[in-house]
Amino acid sequence: MSQSPEMVIILSDGIRGHLFQSRGIAGWLAKYTGAEIVEFQVPKISGFMKFYLLKLQGRRLPSMNKEELHCWFAKSGGHPLVEECQLHLQKNKVDSRRVLFISAGSGAAAFNVALSKYLGSKSCALMTPSFIGTDPFDFAVVPLHDKPKGEANVLSTLGAPNSIFPEKLCEASKELSSIYPPESHRRWALLIGGDDANYCISSIWMHKNISPIIRAAQEKNIDLYITTSRRTSAEAEQALIEVVGESPQVKMLLLASQDPMNPVPGMMGLCNRVFCTEDSVSMVSEAVTAGHRVILMRVEHRQGIKKVLQTCMKPFYSWGISRFNTLFDALKEKRCLVEYSAHCLDELDGDYQSSVTDFNEARRAALWIIERWKE
Repeated sequence: MSQSPEMVIILSDGIRGHLFQSRGIAGWLAKYTGAEIVEFQVPKISGFMKFYLLKLQGRRLPSMNKEELHCWFAKSGGHPLVEECQLHLQKNKVDSRRVLFISAGSGAAAFNVALSKYLGSKSCALMTPSFIGTDPFDFAVVPLHDKPKGEANVLSTLGAPNSIFPEKLCEASKELSSIYPPESHRRWALLIGGDDANYCISSIWMHKNISPIIRAAQEKNIDLYITTSRRTSAEAEQALIEVVGESPQVKMLLLASQDPMNPVPGMMGLCNRVFCTEDSVSMVSEAVTAGHRVILMRVEHRQGIKKVLQTCMKPFYSWGISRFNTLFDALKEKRCLVEYSAHCLDELDGDYQSSVTDFNEARRAALWIIERWKE
């Protein structure tokens, strides 16, 4: 049996965040083993059939024989995907036993289990797929705040793996600085998220929290690079425009609602400090991976019965805000994160490179997979 995978097949459900997680681990596997990376989209299934095929029948996939798997592929629209995989393996003369299927999220998990079993390959799940769980997979990479089981096939990570690579950050920073040239060697990045089921960012929040940062930047002669999320409301973006005004310190204000460009990798490579709102959990993980000690900006929390239940059930089961706070607390313990405050701004030295060394969960997961592959 080979000591490492020769090909990594990413199964994508079309969700960008899931794809970035898979690409991160696959990228490090390729760096260490020379494995080829291939991406395939899984079929879209909706309504009752999604629940029936991906969840209910998904739990039976590990015990199905080839004939039963063939029928499942027929019902799920997966036959073209099987054929694509087989043709690609044949074309590149790759033994299916040297293939790793990797997927993130529940939408692609069932196809991961089915394909790896059907072809005799290995499988890796990122996060815990609902209903299916982590047991059917050879490898499962699950964030610590999801409270994964302590099984031999499960690796707990601090935050989600991501596709942050040093060389890409360098290239992105050069590209961003060519579009938005800095004037100072002291630069701060502001990554502002938006509204979701747990958090919200209002116009009032913008005025209260962004204004002090702009004043501090003016006093310290620091360049500011600011971007928003597709979740940022129109009212919040308008407030941000008002707060920024004509400030010469703001070298870039890129609103996600108006510009499709993704400036985040460039900002992480170009800037000395990274501020990030707490709703952007994946951004926090990416910034820490990029080497920054993140300054976490707390935002407004949704009120109502959901917030009450989250608070009451925290000792027994955590989700939503309490679940993400588990991650933030762990990052604080590792000195990867500090809380934003006016006092924090007073102490910030614009020249200080707030570095975090050797934190890369995608790389750690890849090395873990390689080590377990040998067993």
